Amino acid sequence: MTRSRHALGLAVTALVLTSVPPASAEEIAVSGPTTFTATGHGWGHGHGLSQYGALGAANQGVGWKQIVGFYYPGTRLGRVHGQIKVLLTADNRDVVVDAQEGLRLRPLTGKKSFVLAKIRPRATRWRILPKGQRTIVSFRAGAGWTKWTSFAGAAEFSAGSQPVTLRLPKHATAEYRGALRSVEKHTVNVLPLDSYVRGVVPSEIPTSWPAEAVRAQAVAARTYAAYERANTTTYYDICDTTSCQVYGGVGEEDVASNAAVSQTRGRVVTYEGEPAFTQFSSSNGGWSSAGSQPYLVAQPDPYEASSGNPNATWTATVTSQQIEKEWPQLGTLTHISLTRDGHGDLGGRITTATLTGNLGGLPTSVKVTGDDLRLRLELKSTWFGLAPA
Repeated sequence: MTRSRHALGLAVTALVLTSVPPASAEEIAVSGPTTFTATGHGWGHGHGLSQYGALGAANQGVGWKQIVGFYYPGTRLGRVHGQIKVLLTADNRDVVVDAQEGLRLRPLTGKKSFVLAKIRPRATRWRILPKGQRTIVSFRAGAGWTKWTSFAGAAEFSAGSQPVTLRLPKHATAEYRGALRSVEKHTVNVLPLDSYVRGVVPSEIPTSWPAEAVRAQAVAARTYAAYERANTTTYYDICDTTSCQVYGGVGEEDVASNAAVSQTRGRVVTYEGEPAFTQFSSSNGGWSSAGSQPYLVAQPDPYEASSGNPNATWTATVTSQQIEKEWPQLGTLTHISLTRDGHGDLGGRITTATLTGNLGGLPTSVKVTGDDLRLRLELKSTWFGLAPA
């Protein structure tokens, strides 16, 4: 796939960190069944853009270019275009769409396409069903399916500039721009990158927020997708869930977010000339965390404090029994050792945790990452402390 990446020559100011605080350790003895109060900050991994931080920045009059520059220091701005292939995880086995004016079927092998209304004017639905190395195309004009044709290879439906209505399991429907492709018994939405971003932004951020925050989210989402596209190794570039970034198609689009997408058309964050890995999360709690790339840095966030973030500080309950259930190889939990990154209060985010226990009279030990600990215990971030309730 050909991609256009023309740097604009707009440098983003980098934050220079002069020192890295030493990691800190915390030791917690556990004697018998224990209930802890977890007190923490933020929601999510804290890498890159904080959505509440973007809100706070926009409230202070900061523009989207400066917002993305702050959260991805050392990057530049560029442009990308082209299409993206999105795995629609709610649909598998076949692709069923409603009949409509302009609906076409295109086999992926060859250049020919078919205007389906001319072939079966009374059809109400069309279906692509993969069978081995072949594709079976059927239509529905009454109670059942009638085979129209079959051919080797995969195929897709599209309707020009009009969205296509996809029939999902359990009688649900959803509209998608571009083409709906059947590949390896999965449904893949193939569409222009900016059309895709329209269906992402309202799923990731309230569109009633200030325009500059929504524009920053549009740029981060577009860049994240472009990065995934550039690094794909399979028949799709990105999925439609929180495992990638949430995408809901036409049904999620909003006037305000569509405007933000149009106003930042094609704009992305780049690093060394390529789309950056622009991770983002709801809130970093006032201090972002270091990620896997040089521009995903740990730094204090001056914007979250003015955002009204409801997760600036949160509490939850954790029990020793809950930990024992999640890691049954521990037996009875006797000790927790937490290693932190040293950024912010509480000693910062938990990077690793060593859980010690006793099983059948023998000592046990499990070492986990901070991310695994917080996800298994269903906590909002890795930035939390534990105190007996």
